Amino acid sequence: MKIAIAGSGAMGSRFGFMLHQAGNDVILIDKWDAHIKAIQENGLTVNYNGTEKVINIPIYRPDEVKEKVDVIFMFTKAMFLGSMLEEIQPIIKEDTQVVCLLNGIGHETVMKQYVSLENMLIGVTIWTAGLTGPGKIELEGTGSTEIQNFKPGGEEKAKQIVKILKDAGLNGIYSEDVKFSIWRKACVNGALNATCTLLDATLGEMFETDQAISITKNIVNEFVQVAEKQEVQLDFEDTVEYIIKTSHELGHHYPSMHQDLMQHNRLTEIDYINGAVARLAEEYGLKAPTNALITELIHAKEQILNAK
Repeated sequence: MKIAIAGSGAMGSRFGFMLHQAGNDVILIDKWDAHIKAIQENGLTVNYNGTEKVINIPIYRPDEVKEKVDVIFMFTKAMFLGSMLEEIQPIIKEDTQVVCLLNGIGHETVMKQYVSLENMLIGVTIWTAGLTGPGKIELEGTGSTEIQNFKPGGEEKAKQIVKILKDAGLNGIYSEDVKFSIWRKACVNGALNATCTLLDATLGEMFETDQAISITKNIVNEFVQVAEKQEVQLDFEDTVEYIIKTSHELGHHYPSMHQDLMQHNRLTEIDYINGAVARLAEEYGLKAPTNALITELIHAKEQILNAK
């Protein structure tokens, strides 16, 4: 199976590494010059549950890839999804399956502009990964990857990709309702990513504060109301409990938004998580003041740090 990872930061590199280890023909695609150079010259260095490995895996800029691939996993930051799809059009053939595993809400709107509905899959992954420097990632723990074909009739191809993920140890699951899982993960990210970034804290440190539960409940409540308008039923109590459980299990972890902004001085995906809920709430005539404020605070932090 010829697989491309479009967006090969921490999570993309995890998937590339594990799929490569399982015997697939994998290429990485990215735009970060230092990252590309490091992998081309020294290989991808992976600290995998405390054991360091170096694997040689091809990596290219988007405009350098021309060969046909069977499956593309999208792992760009949300704001770069459209530009990446535009640049890799030469490798998206009539039967190429494109799997979107980005954080956030509403990516199918962008995907439709570049990928036929028959070849489009959306999903969610709850694996974690850390980028410790150009060409270096740190992996630990366990997770799963849930996908579903966007258009009815594509179940067989989707299940083939699920098998590839299972065989690579990525715990692939075929979903009958991936939209629910996407919204639930977005809600988890909405409660954890921006707050830990603003507080410059790990998940555990955030939830050691007296304010953590109250802040979480305010965020979740707004997500639940907007999700209902999108015909997604998020249970308030279950979601809060799931977030608290996640914070305990991954207490030492800095979420991806913290890694982007605080550690690597990069712009965040806030507009596709808390910002998306605030925007949709306004469209539906609802109020989402907590998510709106968090979005503004993250943008202010981006400006203070001159994030790129």
